[in-house]
Amino acid sequence: MTPPATRPELSTSSFAVMRGQGTATGLRDLFALLGDLLIDGGDSRLTLDRPWGRNAYGCPPSPAPDLLCFSSSTASPISERAYARVELARERLMHAAISLGVDEALDRRIEEMRCELRSHLGLAGDVDVVFSPSGTDSQLHALALVRARLGDHVTSVVVGSDQTGSGTAATARGQHFNTKTASGLSVPREAPIDGLSGEALFLPLRDGVSMRPRSDIDTAVLDTVAGLVRDGRNVLLQVMDASKFGWRAPGLACLDEVARRWPGHVQVVVDACQMRLGARRLRAYLDRGHLVLISGSKFFGGPAFSGALLVPHAVASRGHAVASGLLDYVNRCDWPLAWTDLRARSAQRANIGQWLRWEAAMEEIAAYHAVPEAFRRMAIRQLGEAIESLLLLSPVLRPIATHDAADAMEGEFAAPTIFPFALQRDGRLLDLGETQAVYRALQHDLGSRFSGPSAAVAARQCLIGQPVRIERDNGTPVAALRLCIGARQVTEAWSDDITAARVNLEADIDRIADVVAKTELLVSDLSSQDLRDICHAN
Repeated sequence: MTPPATRPELSTSSFAVMRGQGTATGLRDLFALLGDLLIDGGDSRLTLDRPWGRNAYGCPPSPAPDLLCFSSSTASPISERAYARVELARERLMHAAISLGVDEALDRRIEEMRCELRSHLGLAGDVDVVFSPSGTDSQLHALALVRARLGDHVTSVVVGSDQTGSGTAATARGQHFNTKTASGLSVPREAPIDGLSGEALFLPLRDGVSMRPRSDIDTAVLDTVAGLVRDGRNVLLQVMDASKFGWRAPGLACLDEVARRWPGHVQVVVDACQMRLGARRLRAYLDRGHLVLISGSKFFGGPAFSGALLVPHAVASRGHAVASGLLDYVNRCDWPLAWTDLRARSAQRANIGQWLRWEAAMEEIAAYHAVPEAFRRMAIRQLGEAIESLLLLSPVLRPIATHDAADAMEGEFAAPTIFPFALQRDGRLLDLGETQAVYRALQHDLGSRFSGPSAAVAARQCLIGQPVRIERDNGTPVAALRLCIGARQVTEAWSDDITAARVNLEADIDRIADVVAKTELLVSDLSSQDLRDICHAN
């Protein structure tokens, strides 16, 4: 049930002050407005913009069924189905807390969720799950575990540095990536974290001239790792599956070559936070001993800020003497119950917001996997073909290469689910600022600025993937927007009645066409200054 629209929401920071960060959780904390709880325990990107009522991703804290949402590469508003689960989960925790206390009840529930997540993803029971507020936090968890395993002389190598999260440049070096941790602790951005600070190298995925993926990335990875090991360094190799453009690199053969040539010197960490990979490929990574970063808030469409680190038994069994600075970023119930040493060192400051966002994500994950695989494949393929056709036919939207077709290991993800495009007017690519203005204008009802059929198109509120900055060797930076297929498009289209399911897919394609039409209208009929004025006014 959606909360009354007239009831005001609190920002993340104001709710944190109200309940007192860093203290044991009390039963009263669970009685806050559900929308407030869902934006708590993250960082400033979850804070609501007044009076708009949305966060930095353009998402409100409650369901927004009228929003045309194809933004799962960035963030999605919570669905009505997931919101109902969150309400029920809170009620059940309240009942359990009467006899156990909130912290103990929540600890038990989160351990159950580890089992639930493994079941949905088809993972072995010995794969550990470390929950976190975000994929960026999980990168710090991974760095701490790798340093505990390989020692202090670790250099991070980030593949896809031009298409990963904004905080990765800091986390790869063991630095604070924001001015506050999710627990509310104030920290100096980009200052070293005690015990985690180190060197990092960054390998971009995009060719420096074209808008296509570079062809030499496997060779670049092998040469970079070889040089570091030769110099006496151990390596955390963070690889990409998939990037903001849906690209994947390096290949499995390259990773196997790394393992063969430098055993004991390299730990692979797979950035799979987009969760656009088949179950077989996910298991293949873990079977090879790779750590895997995931989230519930990208492809699966849970609310923003739900991260986790999947830890294979071969890594988890080597001990957990992690750096003390990591403890500012973890809560006791983030760690599995079996990780007794780390749990004993960690504060009991349960993150209610993180838990509820994962409850919402778990509902989306369960609903998606309840859909027959044959329909999932068909729906993703048909929606993708429709998006590709619309992009190719558009005089304004210039498509950027998606990943090549993959093998059967990918399941439904053999087809692309992220469709990046640049914007052009009179043969000129719009620059970064202009593209950002279009992105923001898409989210607002602009019907009053137009007349006739255009008014209805302009009135639609559209949320798509945030602009990705593209540096060019011979010009000013431009940016790409993204149309994305997410789990919710598939789940909400599914029906036992195949005719009804096809009608639902056609309706989704119509909504995609509406997004494209509004984008074309904004670029063709409004000047860059008009777009900037709209953004300032809203």
